[in-house]
Amino acid sequence: QVQLEESGGGLVQPGGSLRLSCVNSGRIFRVRALSWYRQRPGMQRELVAQIKGDGSKNYEDSVKGRFTISRDGAENTLYLQMNSLKPEDTGVYYCNAVVLSPYSGTYWGPGTQVTVSS
Repeated sequence: QVQLEESGGGLVQPGGSLRLSCVNSGRIFRVRALSWYRQRPGMQRELVAQIKGDGSKNYEDSVKGRFTISRDGAENTLYLQMNSLKPEDTGVYYCNAVVLSPYSGTYWGPGTQVTVSS
């Protein structure tokens, strides 16, 4: 079974940094992609950053150069390092996994709130 749990959100001033973590309590052998999404107030959920199964990464344009997605396979953990945060980065951040084996499916964490405000 795959269970995802995010942590690391909170309140930060503009220009500050946060590191989000997503721990998977199950065992994943192959993934199509691991991703961070966010849902900003009044907006639809959007893809922020993604690592594909081949290791390639892609980012939403507004976070390029500021956010970095990484994965620690040994710890079954996905990270999102967020620097130079802006008020428009405020939202709920979700971890997502599209798993190929052994438990094929799409999985979401419950989300963690990030608030950027002075």
